[in-house]
Amino acid sequence: MISDAFLDAVLDTLRTLPFLFAAFLVIEAMEHYSNQYSSKVLARVGKAGPFLGAVLGCIPQCGFSVAAANLYSGGLITLGTLLAVFLSTSDEAVLILLAHPGSGKVIGSLLIWKVVIGIGMGCLMDALFRKRKEEKHIEEMCKNCGCSDTSGIFRPAILHTVRLGAYLLVFTFCLNLVLELVGIEQLSRILGKDTLFQPFLAALLGLIPNCASSVLITELYLSGGLSFGSAIAGLCAGAGVGAAVLFRSNHPLAENVKILVLLYGCAVISGILLGRVM
Repeated sequence: MISDAFLDAVLDTLRTLPFLFAAFLVIEAMEHYSNQYSSKVLARVGKAGPFLGAVLGCIPQCGFSVAAANLYSGGLITLGTLLAVFLSTSDEAVLILLAHPGSGKVIGSLLIWKVVIGIGMGCLMDALFRKRKEEKHIEEMCKNCGCSDTSGIFRPAILHTVRLGAYLLVFTFCLNLVLELVGIEQLSRILGKDTLFQPFLAALLGLIPNCASSVLITELYLSGGLSFGSAIAGLCAGAGVGAAVLFRSNHPLAENVKILVLLYGCAVISGILLGRVM
């Protein structure tokens, strides 16, 4: 059973690597040549921040969530814009789905809903919390967020592909083993499928500041262990390493905890509402 689960995981992972490398190459090119410009635009859009933030955030990887965390700590964007980016951040989910044939409709629904949620919740947060932080100079924040990185695109793309491939191998193997031992129906019952409990659990997984959480949530959704609403809750709560950067660069700590609670609450509410309509 273990050897079969591992062999299936290896084969599944190897099939995804070419797609992942191609996607990472495009993403690295975008981040390498346009991230500094996008950060400056995001810092100057004012009330339209949640709209642009949600659109930029849905681009795979968490580069924009890292930039947004630094921009917020410098008072250059509002709380609503920050949450819009965090909620729409796709991290690894889209890349994993791209490696599965016939997943175009799922990817489209995922991105559209995450952008809609980011815009809606971001505008709501700006309406509720109008006070902005003291502003710092944009060039200072760009240095902190790594926008000025001058390294090439091939080496980072290869490293990202290997890293995500390792995550996929580990999680696919573990998931295959669990499915063999427990079964998909029993796993769904454990995770509380089709109940109000599952979005809360999925969002907690999403809060883990690492792409491993989005890998796990996406794989569970593809295997049928999570509903679409719960997957949305988990992926909306997952801002990649953006949340970790926020805790490092923004003060006081209590404010960061409040932002994390708001992110979790927005993700859970969105997942519950989507679970009712999808």
